Amino acid sequence: MTETTLCYLEKDGCYLMLYRNKKENDLNEGKWIGVGGKIEGRETPEEGARREILEETGLYARELKLRAVITFLSDRWNDERMYLFTSSDFEGTLKECDEGELLWVPVEKVLSLPSWEGDRLFLDRIKNPEQEYFSLSLDYMGDVLQHAVLWENGRETVLK
Repeated sequence: MTETTLCYLEKDGCYLMLYRNKKENDLNEGKWIGVGGKIEGRETPEEGARREILEETGLYARELKLRAVITFLSDRWNDERMYLFTSSDFEGTLKECDEGELLWVPVEKVLSLPSWEGDRLFLDRIKNPEQEYFSLSLDYMGDVLQHAVLWENGRETVLK
C-alpha cells in the first residue's frame, strides 16, 4: 500500500488548492486537490508533508495538524493510505507548481470545484476547526465511489 500525504494550507478563509493539469498520466487530472504526495524512504508523514508542500508551493509549513487518515481502495490504481493535514502556520513565497495551477480558494467554494467524491466527504469535515481526528475508508471502482466508511469517536458509520 502506498503511503501519501495531503495538506490544505489555510489563509484568510481560503485553502490553497492545486488544479491538476500539467502532469502526464495523472490520476488526479482535471481535479482540484490540496498539496502533497508520496512519503519517501524513512520519512514520517509529517516530514513527507513538509517536503511535498515545499516542493509544490515554495512554502514551509512550520506547524501541521493531522486531521485524518484516509484509506483509498481501487480496482484501477494502487491502494493508498493518506495522512491528511491542515496548516495555517507557514512561511515563504508561493511559486509555480509543475503539477498544476495553485489558487487560494474560499473554503465555502471548495466543494463546488471538480474533485473526487470521497474528497468532498473529508473536506466537509475538516472545514470545522473543532473537528476531531477521524479515519475514512473510500472504495472506488474507476472514478466512482462505491463504498465509504467513517470511524470517529470509536464508532463506525457507513456513509455510502
